[in-house]
Amino acid sequence: MKTFKYILLSTLFIAFYSCEDDDSNTVIEEPLPELTAGSADFSTYVAVGNSLTAGFTDNALFKAAQENATPNILSQKFALAGGGDFSLPLMEDNFGGIAFGGNRLPGFNPRLVFGGAGPVPLESVVGPVTVTTDLTSNPTGPFNNMGVPGAKSFHLLFDGYGNPAGLQTTPTTANPYFVRMASAPNATILGDAMAQSPTFFSLWIGNNDVLGYATSGGDGSNPITPVDGPPGVGFNQTYGALVTTLTSQGAQGVVANIPYVTDIPHFTTVPHNPIPLDAATATAVNQAYAEYNGGIQAALAALAGTGLFTEEEANLRMINFSAGAGNAVVIEDESLTDLGAINPAFAALPKIRQATADDLLVLTASSFIGTEAVPGNPLTVNGVAVPLADRWVLIPSEQAEIKTAIDAFNATIKATATQAGLAFVDANALLNQLANGGISSNSFTLNSSLVFGGAFSLDGIHPTARGNALIANEFMKAIDATYSSNFEASGNLVDIGNYPTNYSPTLQ
Repeated sequence: MKTFKYILLSTLFIAFYSCEDDDSNTVIEEPLPELTAGSADFSTYVAVGNSLTAGFTDNALFKAAQENATPNILSQKFALAGGGDFSLPLMEDNFGGIAFGGNRLPGFNPRLVFGGAGPVPLESVVGPVTVTTDLTSNPTGPFNNMGVPGAKSFHLLFDGYGNPAGLQTTPTTANPYFVRMASAPNATILGDAMAQSPTFFSLWIGNNDVLGYATSGGDGSNPITPVDGPPGVGFNQTYGALVTTLTSQGAQGVVANIPYVTDIPHFTTVPHNPIPLDAATATAVNQAYAEYNGGIQAALAALAGTGLFTEEEANLRMINFSAGAGNAVVIEDESLTDLGAINPAFAALPKIRQATADDLLVLTASSFIGTEAVPGNPLTVNGVAVPLADRWVLIPSEQAEIKTAIDAFNATIKATATQAGLAFVDANALLNQLANGGISSNSFTLNSSLVFGGAFSLDGIHPTARGNALIANEFMKAIDATYSSNFEASGNLVDIGNYPTNYSPTLQ
């Protein structure tokens, strides 16, 4: 009997600790709440913006990229919370590029692909392709995604932006992407968006108001939009008019601001000192610059004590190359002192210097630096014997202009969003975080490195599909905060790992 009692106690003892072990190792997960739209009405969602809205990727617009655009990702989640259909102005192929009557439009070429070391044109890998997106055969709207690559803020109000005749003018006044989408030749982007009576909208505009100036190296061919001026001219009044119109029928919405150009790889990938030279070439180039360097020293001596030309600037303008890697490129710099205007004896001295780490070379300069203007002649190498023109470089003063404009535009976007009660996405802070350590989501970490960072496509400006997914999640979080929806709490943010970081050259 005693034996049985001890056996029973032992069994109970083991069972007790077994239960404790089970309890300590079992995590009981609370069920996620059901998705709710809160006070938001997603029944008719219209996205308004530029290339970031359209899904432009790898320097082109093509079907797969459009389907992975931020608004399309959002629309799929909105559909779970009362949203309706979301129509896209899909391109005809996955090549990219646009034709008009069978002839390619200059500047609207097939997409870039990864060539093993960096971005290369699609046709350099797969051979010639036939671009099938032709403006003589356009899709029929209305379209919920009204993102038009290349559009600046004031273009959303311009009633000739979709007129095919404007493609024949000099300069052109129409945009071929909007020509494909416009309901009529005199339609406006904003008007076609409003014709759908949106209940909810997204507006991400303003990037091109500064980006065109930046990508052209600040050479003046594509000026920054003025901060002030009437709607259709100045950014502040134009942006206010856009939001006033979009909300005029009671629509709710989400807006995003503008990132700094210093946070995107188009301006941070090409180093200022990429030139390797052998000893013979370095000696030859230095001999070629000897007369120029002597002229700089003569100017410094002649202007000593006047305060018109400092020793610091003279040292900056001296050109010197050495054998080996790490030679800085020679650039034009319009901010340098015009020595000829001070003394005609120095009129022949150009405004040139070697670049420093404070200069930003545009990504497209990588295909130009080191090429020979005269094949076989090392004294005609671009960036060495031939200074890089303004369009290839953003000098510090140009960067300051861009930052000042972005700060002003972003202040307007934030204030307008607050006044209208709209959700707000700080895209500027998001891209800054990508550039400074990266962002982790669903076991993936994205950063702003070209090709391998995962966030930016091969043009160094536009997001990858995975980058768009990350941005879509930020939009949903902002909508949750403003309209009491619960995309995040209900587990309805997207898994960014389900979206690619690049597209195969053979994508069909």
